[in-house]
Amino acid sequence: MVKTDRSFMKQKRKRAWFPVMVMMLFAFCACGSSDAAPETAATATVTAGASESSAGNTGETDLNEGENLMTDEPGEDVMLQLMIGQEEVTVAWEDNETVDALKELVRSEPLTIEMSMYGGFEQVGSLGRSLPRNDVQTTTQAGDIVLYSGNQIVMFYGSNSWAYTRLGHITDQSASELTELLGSGDVTITIGTE
Repeated sequence: MVKTDRSFMKQKRKRAWFPVMVMMLFAFCACGSSDAAPETAATATVTAGASESSAGNTGETDLNEGENLMTDEPGEDVMLQLMIGQEEVTVAWEDNETVDALKELVRSEPLTIEMSMYGGFEQVGSLGRSLPRNDVQTTTQAGDIVLYSGNQIVMFYGSNSWAYTRLGHITDQSASELTELLGSGDVTITIGTE
């Protein structure tokens, strides 16, 4: 009887080591090296044509992955173009990091935004992502374009006072022309590069 118990115990110990050995085998296989570099969040954003954003995105992109990105010649600046419906308007864009981020956003393809009338003095639309912001208490006037809450673009045909990040100002439309263009119902805007 003692011999049978020892034999049973030996088999039991062998069985106990089997799961440990299997786990070690998986661990060693998982530690193998790969020639392919792992895809980072920034690389994924570039690959997707900047169609996704993440709260922790630093805005850095890995340009060594071979993507064919539009690049500027030294000293050449990307110019933004704004369409309200089918009408192109001239905008004096601010020189700030928010406008730079907007340029990057529309670098590969134009961004179309469905705007909604709000308060009888502005049109508001979601960018679908957040941009860097530097909100300052501002009293707007007709033609001002601002960023609100980091992810909404606002175009004014009237006046309001709030904390915004300035993006630009429409320069080729009078206050009455802006009221006609923006104050008659919801509009669609398109921001792209020239």
